[in-house]
Amino acid sequence: MKLTIQSQILRDAINKVLSVVDKKNSRPILTNCLIRTAGQKLELIATDLEVSAKILLNAQIEKEGSFCINSKNIADILRELPNDDVVLNVENNNLLNLNCKNISYSLLITSADEFPQLSFQNSSSEFRLKTKQIAHIINKTSHAISTDETRLYLNGIYLQLTDSKLRAVAIDGHRLALLDTHEFIGENKFLVDGVIVPRKGISELKKIADTYPEDDVAISLDDSFMFVNARNEYYLSIRLIAREYPKYQTVIPSKTTNRFHIDRNAVLNAVKRIKILSNEKTNGIKLNIQPGELVISTNHPALGQATETLPISYDGKATEIGFNAKYLIENLQVLNETDVTFEFNNELSPVVVKADDLPEFLGIIMPLKL
Repeated sequence: MKLTIQSQILRDAINKVLSVVDKKNSRPILTNCLIRTAGQKLELIATDLEVSAKILLNAQIEKEGSFCINSKNIADILRELPNDDVVLNVENNNLLNLNCKNISYSLLITSADEFPQLSFQNSSSEFRLKTKQIAHIINKTSHAISTDETRLYLNGIYLQLTDSKLRAVAIDGHRLALLDTHEFIGENKFLVDGVIVPRKGISELKKIADTYPEDDVAISLDDSFMFVNARNEYYLSIRLIAREYPKYQTVIPSKTTNRFHIDRNAVLNAVKRIKILSNEKTNGIKLNIQPGELVISTNHPALGQATETLPISYDGKATEIGFNAKYLIENLQVLNETDVTFEFNNELSPVVVKADDLPEFLGIIMPLKL
């Protein structure tokens, strides 16, 4: 195998697939990246068998071939090379000669036959999504993905087709984030039942959305995988979480009797200030909601106490609700700089947070007993 390619192009591609590489070293071959020619294109593939990525690059190919190489090692080398042509040359089965200007490396490689066979396409169930929509879904809901490995079914974003809308839901047991995408076009039997895309797959999807911010991508599904194709040059294969998603609808109050409006920036900055003196484990703060004003407070036995009062539009009965300040901050941060609405029934019921200019979004935070 022999080819020439720009170091910058190869570096960027390696860096994109590097995050997919298996960090746990469950199988040594999974720490490698597969590099192979495909016609006049160069393919880079990496996988941990849960999430796989493939990138196609333009290169001057003199002799076809394939090999596997340690992903981190080649990424480190490319990071230090000047922006110039790189020549990759494999003359025997276990050595890659890499040359750039007056720099030469001889790198140990592994046979491509040892790399797992991967699929990146199932065109029978294909639909398209704008990368802006993908980024919007992830930005608004990913903060509520659970990190509890014992509750695997919560370790991702649930996607479901409901009333011609693509609904995205994330829950971690303490909060919920829900976003409806109305401009969804396409039918998919797997989306009708709903699929759970894992956290790692979500971060790789975000990378594609950031790489092609003005494009759309082809997405297809089967019983076990989501396949993503961007411009026929950047592919993902994501193993779906094979669990039933909880009935998230039961968490959403059918009606609320109390609500107040407040400027998003004002309450966000106040909560950040009060959180400084909250308990390090619970991040507990209190919201004392009274007609015309909101009092945010906390009390730390070793550090002291903090209080801030804000004007609000509210004429209901006085209510005091405890919150995890971190959850409240993360929910407010995904909203735009406008007025937000808090809806609730009592101090123990789920609190609904909405933005006036984002009707398709719904945030729910469970109260904290303090």
